[in-house]
Amino acid sequence: MAALSNHPALKAVSPQAPVTDWFMGDDFHHNGAFAIMDGFSFYKGFGITRPMPTSESVGKPYNITNKDNYDFYLKTGALKNFGKLMGDSIAFWKELMQHPNYDEWWQKRDARKYVTNVKPAMLVVGGLFDAEDCFGAWNLYKAIETKSKATNNKVVMGPWVHGGWSRTDASALGNVRFGSNTSNYYQQNIEIPFFEAYLNNVKNEGEIAEASIFFSGENKWRELNQWPPVDVTPSKYFLNEGGKLSTTNNAFLKNSFAEYISDPAKPVPYTEDVHTNRTREYMTDDQRFAARRPDVLVYETPLLTNDVTLAGIVTANLNVKINTTDADFVVKIIDVFPENFKYDSSFYTNGDKPNNYVMGGYQMLVRGEIMRGKFRNSFSNPTPFIPNKLETVKFDLPDVAHTFLKGHKIMVQIQSTWFPLMDRNPQQFMDIYKADDKDFKKATIKILQGNEGGSFISLPVMK
Repeated sequence: MAALSNHPALKAVSPQAPVTDWFMGDDFHHNGAFAIMDGFSFYKGFGITRPMPTSESVGKPYNITNKDNYDFYLKTGALKNFGKLMGDSIAFWKELMQHPNYDEWWQKRDARKYVTNVKPAMLVVGGLFDAEDCFGAWNLYKAIETKSKATNNKVVMGPWVHGGWSRTDASALGNVRFGSNTSNYYQQNIEIPFFEAYLNNVKNEGEIAEASIFFSGENKWRELNQWPPVDVTPSKYFLNEGGKLSTTNNAFLKNSFAEYISDPAKPVPYTEDVHTNRTREYMTDDQRFAARRPDVLVYETPLLTNDVTLAGIVTANLNVKINTTDADFVVKIIDVFPENFKYDSSFYTNGDKPNNYVMGGYQMLVRGEIMRGKFRNSFSNPTPFIPNKLETVKFDLPDVAHTFLKGHKIMVQIQSTWFPLMDRNPQQFMDIYKADDKDFKKATIKILQGNEGGSFISLPVMK
């Protein structure tokens, strides 16, 4: 907002973890699915009215006595039940519940609409593993590039959680290690030089790349002339029988269906561990626990004979049949480590020690995203599925910057619940914010496989 004021004294601005669109990808929703755990646990305290100055940062929120968030959110049930716990004083929660579709109320709140004629130099900063606003950082940068072409606009994305570039050394996240103090690198080589150039007239601004992007997997910074890079080719990875993920368009691979039953009473957890609040580490968590469930489809490549680097948007193109009138679709892109993998001593700094987690065969979540099926044709005007009719569900995952190293495998997991990260879909076409506990039904989900008209994931492969 300060940048858009174009005040003559304002020379440089760095939006860090910026929010752009609370329905499409930031904080409260992803592709129309409600982020119930963040929405409730955060806003029940943050949104409390404060009519007078106070020293309490979050007031007196509803106390969650059940420390197992999966159990708590499941037993609480339908979204309207959380409204009862939230109370009457938090206006924004009530407004959320009144706008289930991408209507004018939401569209007005998309900050990307207003980034025209931006005068200050801009340094957009975000985290590859920011659970709150990964979408916002990538897409604010792109919006400025499109709508305000004269603006000196740059983007930085590191292997960071929300605010991780200033709060930690960001040398690791959960079990995954990045091999260096990535926060210090950013501060010394990008952030300070950026502001020195515009506030102190130090002539080093040209040394900062248009896009400074850390590529996980290879664990290296790359300085790029644009984002996405020019040398990226969308490559189709087909979902084939036997859990195979293949780039080969083989006409002999006939279409078939893989299926699973999505049961809202036993949703797929977003993490294996027991927690009270949503973790930051889930963004790189081991997905082996999910791969073992019957309601999760798993596809993987053979061992890679060369490095494969992804740089840009991942697009899921699922051809599906369901026996109900609505369902969600979760697609996860996963790096499968070699069976004998372990980090060597160079990855442990500042007295940090290995945590003895078994990294051989680790299934690192690189990127995951959900799509609420009823919005497959329009986010403003949802439509029901016709039971057992073949339909296409196509959606984007936020940008990826990751290298799958030789000897690793690329894995895709598909499921229909991701709980309690995202709210449960009753799997009936309806206003989910008004659903009752009795409205939640099982659904049989079928995914069309094969290279001729089958489902595929488009990966942005960098040459």
